[in-house]
Amino acid sequence: MNIIVPDSEARGLVERLPAVPRALALLARLDRPIGWWLLFWPGAWAVALAGGARERWPLVLWLLLGSIAMRGAGCVFNDIVDRDLDARVARTASRPLASGAVSLKLAWAWLLFLCLVGLVVLLQLHLYAQGVALASLALVAAYPFMKRITGWPQLWLGLVFSWAALVGWSETAGALTAPGLLLYAGTICWVVGYDTIYALQDREDDALIGIGSSALSMGRHVRIGVALCYALALALWAAAIWQVRPQALALVALLPMAGQLAWQVATLKEDGADPLVKFRSNRFAGLLLFLACLVVGSA
Repeated sequence: MNIIVPDSEARGLVERLPAVPRALALLARLDRPIGWWLLFWPGAWAVALAGGARERWPLVLWLLLGSIAMRGAGCVFNDIVDRDLDARVARTASRPLASGAVSLKLAWAWLLFLCLVGLVVLLQLHLYAQGVALASLALVAAYPFMKRITGWPQLWLGLVFSWAALVGWSETAGALTAPGLLLYAGTICWVVGYDTIYALQDREDDALIGIGSSALSMGRHVRIGVALCYALALALWAAAIWQVRPQALALVALLPMAGQLAWQVATLKEDGADPLVKFRSNRFAGLLLFLACLVVGSA
């Protein structure tokens, strides 16, 4: 039996907020920090691998704030576009816009505020990195429509959710060079892998309403597909590390991350609550790769 975990659940501090602020917090998924952790980690990896984690630690904190704000903005925009579809999917029917808890006008105002917070973060970067960051806006704006026109929206999400790697690298290294690009490419594969696991929760509903997902596209081969995504991610990350420090010992730093990803694939159950558990475990996986990049970049 497939257990549906609602997408909007007021818990902790969010639960104690008055009705309207609580609905806005849910709209920006502030109750679900896993999203901004996954958006943040690639930027932190890039800063660490480029050797700037210690001297540029304020940059890491700015990237964290930017991830929280822009992940929230992305969720609000996604819900504005998808409010009709969300109302037809069990897991997303309780989202504030789909359920009517927030008006469309208020949602647009909330989106503008979150973007202004993102602008404050943008202004902390050098001009080159600002240009790199702004280049992501077209990808972000197009993402909510991908599930309507392709069976692989997770690949587009990978382009978006990995972008902080390019921003962090260009800000720390001064330009987009091979290690940063390889780090970005590997992160895209990681995102496709973990979001395919996440999409397992919605396979039945997605098929009924006619929208695409990599979990549907892979069919009976989800485990193999995710394993290939993770293997390619590790290979590209290894290449990035080799560019920075061409020593076999440096690649050993990837072993904890490799072990965590292998655990996800080996123990994955395609129904029940397990896909959400495995998806959320990528927050810890992100920490493991950050430590690897920190060791290599600081050596």
